[in-house]
This record gives sequence, structure tokens and C-alpha cells, in this order.
Amino acid sequence: MTTQEIHFGLDSFGEVSTEASGRLLSDAETVRLMIDEAVLAEAAGVDSYNIGEHYRPQHVDSAGHVILAAIAGRTERIRLGTSVTVLSTQDPVRLYTEFATLDAASNGRAQLIVGRASSTESFPLFGFDLADYDALFEEKLDLLTRLLRDQPVTWSGTVRPPLTEQRLHPSVAPGSIPTWVGVGGTPQSVVRAARYGLPLMIAIIGGPLGRFAPHVDLYKRALDEFGQPPLPVGVHSLGFVAGTDEEARSAYWPQWRAVMDMASKERGFPPPSAGQYASEIAEGALFVGSPETVATKIAVSIRTLGLSRFDLKYDIGRLAKEQRATSIELYGHEVIPRVRELLAASPDGPLPSEQHVTAKSAG
Repeated sequence: MTTQEIHFGLDSFGEVSTEASGRLLSDAETVRLMIDEAVLAEAAGVDSYNIGEHYRPQHVDSAGHVILAAIAGRTERIRLGTSVTVLSTQDPVRLYTEFATLDAASNGRAQLIVGRASSTESFPLFGFDLADYDALFEEKLDLLTRLLRDQPVTWSGTVRPPLTEQRLHPSVAPGSIPTWVGVGGTPQSVVRAARYGLPLMIAIIGGPLGRFAPHVDLYKRALDEFGQPPLPVGVHSLGFVAGTDEEARSAYWPQWRAVMDMASKERGFPPPSAGQYASEIAEGALFVGSPETVATKIAVSIRTLGLSRFDLKYDIGRLAKEQRATSIELYGHEVIPRVRELLAASPDGPLPSEQHVTAKSAG
């Protein structure tokens, strides 16, 4: 794989933004902002724009396929997908038709990442039992992959009515919509992705990226055991790019702290600290800094984990739309080319800081 074949995406969870004055945007304004940001990402040279799926205040990504369709009408090249689709509470037939339609409207640019969900608001909202968390995903992934790969489909299970010799329209060529399995790090999910022959996207919220190297190794072994060909591995992680390290860190800190503080209350882990923040930037999963700092860290991560794809989640909390725009432009115009340059310049040898990061990650 050449450096030009590595895919660089931007991920949004539809987090409501603000203006520089501090005025909070409305939900509708944020939806329109996301469309504008995707157009900006294409102009900056980013490979894909991907939207999550949440059902909570201050998030407007509950119907990502609609936003992606609007983006399709204003762009020509950038791939359009999901940073996660909560497949467990979606209907695979509906999901197929939505993204087959998006693929047609965008001239073949649709893609998907499906997962079980770390935020589970959709389960009670749509009448699903969390006790069926794993079974729902397993059956629906089975049906979705069949629909994507070979129609007509005959299928039966426990989570929806059966299908008999079913063809869906608009039709797409088998396998033409890239579909990844998003995992948070559980070995069972890694093995499942290999069993279905689907690329692996590792969603990393915190901690050293090197700790996920065993999951990548497990995935490769499982692919071999299931008789599958080698498949891509990607990482989704949080970050923000500004002109200098200090500017980026000071702007991102209050937003990250607020989001992590809320998560700590919901999930029962300690609240974030300034020390933890500094550690996540230096050695963990936060890609926050100047273009050179962020590019070097991404290059090291790609080399350490053998990645084919890196997606940066660029929106967080109430980060001002002007700051978001600057981050997108710097990511596309400066970070991505610099990552490719670093990797191409040292195809076999160590990258800047690689030995340091790898040693810290292993520790």
C-alpha cells in the first residue's frame, strides 16, 4: 500500500456549535453548518466526511443520511458515510435502501461504518431491549452483509420478519458500498468483523493507541482462520488542529473537559483533569496541536498499528464554528500532505518520535 492509498476522513457527531461571540447555534443552523463543513473538507482535500448517530441534546446527527444527501448535491469527490450507524436499532432493509439511494445520488460515494453503540439512547427510543444488545447486532449485520453482497436474499431470524428472494431498489453492484465494523476494543467484536470479512474501524476515545496493537493482531489472525483475505484497519480518534500547539490545546481543553465530565458522570469513571488532558495529547488518543504535531502523531499511529485509514473527529462540545473551520482547513491542506510526506520519506525506518511513542504505549 502506498501513502497515497491511505484514507483520511473527518467525523462529526453533529455537536451544536457556537459563533465566536459565544452565541449558541440552533439545531437547524448546526445541520447547515455540517453541510458547509463537508464542502470545506472537500476543498481542503479530505477523503471522506462521516456522520455519527446520537439521540441526545446538543447533537443533531440522528438522520445522517439526509445530511449526507444534502452534501452530495454540493460536492463532487469526497466520500460520504457514517462514523457510526447504530445497526442494532436500525432496520437493515431500510439502511440498505437509504445508502443505495445516497450512492446513486452521489455517483458512487456512499460508505458505512456500523456498530453496536456506546451511547444507547436509541434502544428505548425505538423499543429495543438492551438485554438483546449483542443478538440484535449479530443478526442485523448478517442480513445487511447479505443485502450488500448478493441479491436476491432469503433470510430469517428473530429480530425482524423474514425475506424470501427479496431484491431491493435502487440496486447497487455487490460490494460497491464500503462497509466497516466499528469496535470499541472488545475482542469478540474484532473477531466478528473478521468472520464477516469486513474492514475494522477502531474507535479510540482515550489511552495510548499502541494498546490496540493486540486487537489488530487478533483481527489479522482471525481473518486468516476464517479464510478471508487481508482487509483494511482504521482508527477514529478525537482531535483539533490550530496554528500552534498552545492555541490548539487552550481552545480544545474546556470543550474536552466538559464532554468528558459529562461522560464520567454517566459511566462512573473519574472526572477529567488537566494532567490527564496533557497525557492524552502527549501519549494518548487526542490529536491536538499544530499541523506538524498532529501530522507526526498520525504518521506514528499509522505505522504503529498498520492503518489504512485515519478519521479525525473534529467537532466537540461547543467549539466555535470559526475554530472548526480552521481545523478542517489545516487538516486537509497541511496535516494530510505532511503525514504522507513523513511516511514516504521513511518507508522502513523509524518516524520522528516513533520509538518514544511506541515505548510509552507498550508501558
